Amino acid sequence: MIAALPMYDFGDLTAANDTLWHLIREGAAKAGLEAPATLLRGPDLWEIWQAPDLLLAQTCGYPFRARLHPKVALVGTPDYGLEGCGPGQYCSVFVARADDPRATLAEFDGTALAYNEPMSQSGWAAPQTEAARLGLRFPAGLRTGAHRATAQAIAEGRADLGALDAVTWRHLRRLDRVSDGLRVVARTAPTPGLPLITAQQDKAALLFDITAAAITALPDSARYSLGLRGLVRLPAADYLAVPNPPPP
Repeated sequence: MIAALPMYDFGDLTAANDTLWHLIREGAAKAGLEAPATLLRGPDLWEIWQAPDLLLAQTCGYPFRARLHPKVALVGTPDYGLEGCGPGQYCSVFVARADDPRATLAEFDGTALAYNEPMSQSGWAAPQTEAARLGLRFPAGLRTGAHRATAQAIAEGRADLGALDAVTWRHLRRLDRVSDGLRVVARTAPTPGLPLITAQQDKAALLFDITAAAITALPDSARYSLGLRGLVRLPAADYLAVPNPPPP
């Protein structure tokens, strides 16, 4: 069996994720469920998400609805307690340099959007859906490979506008000086947050209970680092109902 929590795993989040996994593994052992000793880090995310021996991993809503949902079971959705979002929801923040004179999102109409990857809900899908709703256009700009790299590109002047998920933005504000010269221009509408999945279809309900208990048992330091409030059950239909924009 393998397990991974790769979506927020930098700075002190790495140790906090290890603490969370230790608690999940303890709960799995008590329930008679085999679990790996450590989290898997390094392999391609698609290899992890599609592995037949996947016990638990966090993915993004776009990959889940576009490719993964017929192959995996939805375990639950972590709740990060984001302002303006319901339990288990998140949103994207449009970010620009703090000294950019454009004050509103409409003033950025036509600006190329730096984005992490084409199948990112927060980096591509949500901002494009929001742009379409507002009658604005943000054509594909620099592909950065990661949210932190998007922030870095904007800070260095290689891009003027990008979209990061609000959880990552909160972590960057706490952990990384790259955010110092940036500001939030606008936020997208909330969508279901980054889900936990498993390839073990018959174990999803048990894994929900084990993971929810582990989150409750987190030490204060790890809870603060991760920003976790709990685990909620969002139906898969909520993810599948989110629109898919044209690719970059």
